[in-house]
Amino acid sequence: MKKAIIACLLLIYIADGALSAQAATAVDSKDTDRNRSAAQMPTNVQANFSAWLPALMKDFNALPEVRAQEARRRQAQLKISATDQAVYNPELGLGYQNASASEDTYSLNISQAIDWGDKRGVGARKAQLEADILLSDIALERSQMLANSVQALVEQSQMRKALVFQKKQFSSAKIQLKIAQQQMQLGDLSAVELQLIQLDVASKASDYAMAEQASITADANVLMLLNSSDLPFNGFFNALILPNIAKQIDPELPALRGAYQHVLLAKVTAEQVKAETSADPTISLNAEREGDDNKLGLGLSIPLQIRNNYSDTLAVASQEIAIAEQRYLTSERVLTQQQKKFNLSLPRLTERYQDWRELVLGSGQEAALALSQQWKSGDINTSDYLQSQRLLSSSYLAGLSLETALYSSWLEWMGASGQLETFLNSQLSVTFNNGPISSILAH
Repeated sequence: MKKAIIACLLLIYIADGALSAQAATAVDSKDTDRNRSAAQMPTNVQANFSAWLPALMKDFNALPEVRAQEARRRQAQLKISATDQAVYNPELGLGYQNASASEDTYSLNISQAIDWGDKRGVGARKAQLEADILLSDIALERSQMLANSVQALVEQSQMRKALVFQKKQFSSAKIQLKIAQQQMQLGDLSAVELQLIQLDVASKASDYAMAEQASITADANVLMLLNSSDLPFNGFFNALILPNIAKQIDPELPALRGAYQHVLLAKVTAEQVKAETSADPTISLNAEREGDDNKLGLGLSIPLQIRNNYSDTLAVASQEIAIAEQRYLTSERVLTQQQKKFNLSLPRLTERYQDWRELVLGSGQEAALALSQQWKSGDINTSDYLQSQRLLSSSYLAGLSLETALYSSWLEWMGASGQLETFLNSQLSVTFNNGPISSILAH
């Protein structure tokens, strides 16, 4: 009878630790229908972005790397203004010749080279393209940096959940050991059973220590990425967007758009080489006074490209176009594979996570009650009981791993494709009533 009482107490402590931790990670909203299509998946279902997203973006925009991006953006705008200026300035020449006392010669010469090859226009177009590429690169960098930052927050949150769970498990195990020691003294518990419980406490202590170290590491990662480790974060699982299955990659994705702009830049660069090597004429106006005679002259000079017609230079620039096109195709292939991976992994992870929630949250209480009845009747021994305890623990940690994998898959694609910042800005625009917040985030 006393053994049954001990078993019931042990079961209560174990079930309380496991189920309370499971309840802590449960999503408040109802389960989404796994057969629902991707187009019907809501993009903002009870996702409380206002609790953590403004603070994240504030700290993110204060990072030195982000401020450097702003300086690079301003530099690109200044470069556009600098290239949209005249290529040649006029030249002024003055001359004096003392031939005799009465025949001194004075001369004034003004010359102006003409931008016949349109160096100014090509240079302005190139500067504009370089600025567009820079903006695309910065947008991609920001999305990737945000993906790393949000991933670090996700891991920090998951590690803290695991730490709370392991702490409860360890506390329950220590209470179990005290009860078992008392019953050992009364002779209601065998020495072997007490040793099994002692080993279980030691295992729980090890798990708790490892969870502490993992949580410390996660805090350090957040601190290194965002210069703060105390940012609020409560997840956004129901806002994860399931992929729209497409046969071809969207060319308007920020990551792919930047690669295509490099092809356009190579073409403009070839035009610039042609303009730079063109023969620009120079017109000159000459006024001369020799004694009492005034002379006026008009001149025109044209470079003769006889010894070097720059054909090899133009050929090199043309090859850059071919290289840029192949690089674009490479980027397209890599991004296509990443999209395929995302299209395959996220729906399956979502389905497995929903399976876990249904099985664990739905049958966990029933399993605890069944174990209690078996302990009361003496149908299972201590080793089986401890094994059941480990099963309850591993089932909860498996759910944490699935949830982390879901976030990782989604963040990896959104960061690599450059879409994450746009998505987060859209969530902020819902939070604030004064319109879109993207312009605020950009500065």
